[in-house]
Amino acid sequence: MSRIRFNALQETLNRNPLKVVQNEKRSSLFGKNVFNKFAMQQYLTRAAYESVMNAIELGTKIDRKIADQVAVSMKDWAISKGATHYTHWFQPLTGATAEKHDAFFESINGSLAMEKFDGEQLVQQEPDASSFPNGGIRNTFEARGYTAWDPTSPAFIYETTLCIPTIFVAYTGEALDNKTPLLRALQAIDTHATAVCKYFDKNARKVSATLGWEQEYFLIDDALALSRPDILLTGRTLLGHLPAKGQQLDDHYFGTIPARAMAFMQDLEQECMLLGIPVKTRHNEVAPNQFEVAPIFEEANLAVDHNSLLMDVMEKVSRRHKFKVLFHEKPFSGINGSGKHNNWSLSTSDGINLLSPGKTPMKNLQFLTFFINTIKAVYENEELLRASIASASNDCRLGANEAPSSIISVFIGDQLSEVLDELENVTKGKLSPQEKTDLKLNIIGKIPEILLDNTDRNRTSAFAFTGNKFEFRAVGSKSNCATPMTVLNTIVAKQLKEFKIEVDKLIDVKNLKKDEAVFNVLREYIKESKKIRFNGDGYGEAWEKEAKKRGLSNNKTTPEALQIQVSKEVIDLYKEMEVMSKVEIEARYEIALQEYTKRLQIEGRVLCDIAKNHVVPTAVIYQNTLLENTKNLKEIFGGEYKNIAKEQIELIMTISNHITGINALVIKMEEQRSKANKYTGLKSADMYCKNVKPFFEEIRFHCDKLETMVDDNLWPLTKYRELLFTK
Repeated sequence: MSRIRFNALQETLNRNPLKVVQNEKRSSLFGKNVFNKFAMQQYLTRAAYESVMNAIELGTKIDRKIADQVAVSMKDWAISKGATHYTHWFQPLTGATAEKHDAFFESINGSLAMEKFDGEQLVQQEPDASSFPNGGIRNTFEARGYTAWDPTSPAFIYETTLCIPTIFVAYTGEALDNKTPLLRALQAIDTHATAVCKYFDKNARKVSATLGWEQEYFLIDDALALSRPDILLTGRTLLGHLPAKGQQLDDHYFGTIPARAMAFMQDLEQECMLLGIPVKTRHNEVAPNQFEVAPIFEEANLAVDHNSLLMDVMEKVSRRHKFKVLFHEKPFSGINGSGKHNNWSLSTSDGINLLSPGKTPMKNLQFLTFFINTIKAVYENEELLRASIASASNDCRLGANEAPSSIISVFIGDQLSEVLDELENVTKGKLSPQEKTDLKLNIIGKIPEILLDNTDRNRTSAFAFTGNKFEFRAVGSKSNCATPMTVLNTIVAKQLKEFKIEVDKLIDVKNLKKDEAVFNVLREYIKESKKIRFNGDGYGEAWEKEAKKRGLSNNKTTPEALQIQVSKEVIDLYKEMEVMSKVEIEARYEIALQEYTKRLQIEGRVLCDIAKNHVVPTAVIYQNTLLENTKNLKEIFGGEYKNIAKEQIELIMTISNHITGINALVIKMEEQRSKANKYTGLKSADMYCKNVKPFFEEIRFHCDKLETMVDDNLWPLTKYRELLFTK
């Protein structure tokens, strides 16, 4: 074993067992470090509290004087909790979070000091926008950008800093973050879903999109991770031979959580409780050293913020426990990758889940309305939905090891499919009293019974109905939930808008009663969207051929998938729903292409470095050992040595072939990288995808073969069996 691997393993083995965190009662910790309703009621005046609550619930603006009151109260609360600094916490188009900390401290005449924080500092700051991805919206010499307070997501304290969730926009008003389009999409879904809700409840006031994410991740010992340049620089292993035992026995899934991982989880959960992140579930996932954490459902904007915050907290907590947390969608070849399932639904201000059947036919008709409209929205926009989860890392995951395929389809199960098939055959136009009775009692009335214990078990579906919500499974584990949630809420809002127009037309022009009009439109939607429904195996050529026949897209790579984003229909969609302008759409497209290219560029460079400076030299050293052994055998046995050293000679030749293969492939890949670097945008991304990326697996093949041949004492890189099975 090489010195690097030995030292890394020795450090891991020498560590003292970590004490399990002794937890207080979780409910008593929840939200202690959040400036939530309870904290606001304690620190704000009644007028200030009502103003903030109206901003949250009704979207009204907060008066500047009120903002000053809120700022002073927020500062006092934060300082009482030990905070010394504040920051506008935002989500730029890097996919991560950003923060710049300023002290409450202010000097007075050079000799005195005080803690100061006012409404101007709360509501708006002016960070440098030039160094964040902007897709051409801002020039370097036009660096001004603004962060603006989002009162719908409460401020919180992490460590010693008051963090204020904000949006991030350019000087000219364009969104430079992931949150701003999401908030606009949530406004759109509220407007149009509420309008449709009024068919069933005239008192409906507000509809909110809800989100429950499931965060999958790997925990790797940090000493071992430090011995792998590929993990440090790319978040995944670019080479490595599969261990004899991987996940074949399915013994890790839901198994006993290892002690070190449990200590990490309990520490993480305690931090989450303080920050108001309602984590509820923890368990082992399928792959070795893979785990999952999931919360209770929340309003989508807050859920997105909480997931971004959780990933930041996980990074910090993992370091305390001597772990490296991996969010990459496919950190290890040959075993399951990690996703971030986005469980989405719609809920009224009264807490009624619109995707959950009720006890009456009217409630079930409401359920069917939102259920069928969602399916129709996905059918009409399946390419855009695919683009929302496209990335270089997610391309590595989709279509294998229980991950959904790159074809977007909707799974609803056989029994719900039968219900829709029956509804499809409902008489068009006016219904007789008997038809209405049969429809409501025999079809719609039975929906709750049908859904009982009829949840989804199809892991290959990208978009599945799971009883009272839709689960968007194709989202990658390190993605920001805001992007797919912006798309999903926008397309459903657009679909509901069209639905209402069609229903109202039938009522006004055809003189149909409301229920009859709703049935007629839903009937047509069922027919039109039938091609997106698929309950079978999403893997294999059979589904690819069938999907092609149905007219569904199959964009397997990010450059392919992203192109729909700048199509006329998508630009018109976002403009109509007031979610994004043409400039904002094109900027995001350019940024996504740049990120894809840069990630492959980095991975290519790292792989070349490891292959040339780690693998090949090690193979040569071992080869020289074999040559010396063969030379000694020749001196002892003379002409007979060829028979005696036959295996050594064959091994020497095999090693030579792999070394030659690596060197030749590295040279070719570097040539293709140089060519691709001469271009920008789609051309460069496409060249990296088609001309550079294929070399990754070819170079890896030779490296992984050498790993099985070279003396274990010489091999420089920590192996899969050590990364995945060290406790």
